[in-house]
Amino acid sequence: MICSRDRIVTTHVGSLPRNETLSELLIEQEEGKVDDPKVLAAEMDKAVRHVVEQQVEAGIDIGNDGEQRRIGFQTYVPQRMSGFAGVSKRRRGREFEEFPALTSYLMRRFPNPPKSQHGAPEAQADIKYRDLTQIAEETEGFNRVADELQAFSERFMTAASPGIISTTMLNAYYPSHDAYLDAIAREMSNEYRAINKAGLILQIDAPDLAMDRTMMYRDLSDAEFVKRCERHVAAINKGIEGIPRDRVRLHVCYGNWEGPHIYDIALEKILPALYQAKVGALSIEFSNPRHAHEFSALKRVPFSKDMILIPGVVETTSNFVEHPEVVARRIEEAVTAVGDRERVIASTDCGFGTFTRREWVIEPVVWLKLAAVRQGADIASARLWGRNAA
Repeated sequence: MICSRDRIVTTHVGSLPRNETLSELLIEQEEGKVDDPKVLAAEMDKAVRHVVEQQVEAGIDIGNDGEQRRIGFQTYVPQRMSGFAGVSKRRRGREFEEFPALTSYLMRRFPNPPKSQHGAPEAQADIKYRDLTQIAEETEGFNRVADELQAFSERFMTAASPGIISTTMLNAYYPSHDAYLDAIAREMSNEYRAINKAGLILQIDAPDLAMDRTMMYRDLSDAEFVKRCERHVAAINKGIEGIPRDRVRLHVCYGNWEGPHIYDIALEKILPALYQAKVGALSIEFSNPRHAHEFSALKRVPFSKDMILIPGVVETTSNFVEHPEVVARRIEEAVTAVGDRERVIASTDCGFGTFTRREWVIEPVVWLKLAAVRQGADIASARLWGRNAA
């Protein structure tokens, strides 16, 4: 995993906007209605090339395929595993129940979501990872395009955490939630290892470690939720066993939607659990209005010396484009909190295309925001290293 040796390195969290043609095809794929797989494959390749080109133009150092081949950051999993069927009765977040106007607003803004976004299947039998065909197509397709374009100093690919899979595709088979977690970790290790074997940094997407405080685990106390976080982190560690920790980064967030977020748990309370992850970097959102103050938590609960911090320095649910000076100041605040300029990589709060047909930010602004990350990193680099950035 590269570090910010002579300047602040830039990346992003993963998902990027999908074009309308691809979005329609991904929905058809989920529903088993794809007429010509070759058309879908060609559109996927085209979309991957587009987002790689845009990342390069924006100045992103550590890039990916934008999750263009997936319908959602975690709801793609049942397409690759057996044992899932029916519909999970997943509980809505607390703020959606207490503010029904928020739910109505979202339904008006995103009227045609993929069915799995709100009706993902449940585990009704022993889950098994079918084969590595789809993940191989992802890694090989991305590396091919990135090679042709000579893109990125380093490349990454995302994969859902055992925890977020368990709280999205609910358990209707295993004797306990912990048994289900272990089964997911066992099977997802196939995907994790495939990403690592392809020479890519593995990013584990784990919003369960923060967001699920107000969803799956909303009836627990904060202390009880932290215990569940520790158990979810243990499942991550089991799944990535054998992969060098400096080839894995962990993304944690509070849910990528425009809402009050008044019930989010404080970062300070979950940091000790996050530090138990056997990963080389933590990706945490710090730019949305509810969590922009939490760099100070890294001082009260000192950041692990074995990890790189990947702070979100632009947020992902607004079409405001952050001024590069704002980005630079956030990077500098992160460096101050960590105490080491070489262990900070500038990023986004979350993804820009978490689910197909649910993009908060219009595509042209996405690229402007990524460019702002680069521009702000250059400003911060000049100040942090006392010279102009490379």
